[in-house]
Amino acid sequence: MKIETAAMLRRFRVEDGKGFTLQQHDPADLAGSGLDKKSAEKLLANGVSRLSALQDMLYAQDRWGVLCIFQAMDAAGKDGAIKHVFSGVNPQGCHVASFKAPSATERDHDFLWRHAAQLPARGQIGIHNRSWYEEVLVARVHPRILAAQMLPSRLVTKDIWKERLEDIAAFERYLARQGIVVLKFFLHLSPEEQKRRFLSRIEEPSKNWKFSPADVAERRHWDSYMAAYEEAIARTARPHAPWFVVPADRKWFTRLVVVEAIVAALEGLDLHYPVLDEADRMALAEAKAALDT
Repeated sequence: MKIETAAMLRRFRVEDGKGFTLQQHDPADLAGSGLDKKSAEKLLANGVSRLSALQDMLYAQDRWGVLCIFQAMDAAGKDGAIKHVFSGVNPQGCHVASFKAPSATERDHDFLWRHAAQLPARGQIGIHNRSWYEEVLVARVHPRILAAQMLPSRLVTKDIWKERLEDIAAFERYLARQGIVVLKFFLHLSPEEQKRRFLSRIEEPSKNWKFSPADVAERRHWDSYMAAYEEAIARTARPHAPWFVVPADRKWFTRLVVVEAIVAALEGLDLHYPVLDEADRMALAEAKAALDT
């Protein structure tokens, strides 16, 4: 089965936040594709293969870097999406950074500091499992986290979240101007599906390690998180740093959308293997002649 990739991505891509609401996006949406799991997995395998080939040229060309940011509520499938989508890439050209609660040293720096240290180099794909957006999500939902950052009190105003989002948008614009392609994925999960996945983690011994009672506590703040996500996406969606609001109720479809979005972005970079100039070609000919003697 084939799908109209460009139309599918347009459905989920947000590059202008004016009027954006999460209610416009269904966590179970299949973009009218009629896909089933088996068909999607075949398309995913094809996408993984294309991504592998493009990454090889990205690495060889050494001009662009790609930053893939993954944000989601618990159990939305971030880890699985990263595992499957990037299963074919060369580890030498890929770097994954997972961001947990900041350390004391990290809290003594600006909120972008620890993330900037993990940015991809040219020729690399960087994957951020959570990101600087946590500073306008979890820190917003839980004021104690902001208080622990020891900011001067005069800077902690009612406008702090708007200001942080302005800073994030400006930083992402800076990255784009430096040749870093920024792709942001919000895996949009329904509360009903999250409940089902939590119960599965509790009931299946092999999945117990994935569950924490704290996950249920966070679930109680669902509406606050959705409001924070909505504003974050609306204020930072740009053509040079788009968000993809990816339906996450079906993991197999989530992974397909993510790989197709990354492939489409790489295909737009005019990637190619370096072309040798005359002097380099002569040097190769001399090396071949020396090896043949």
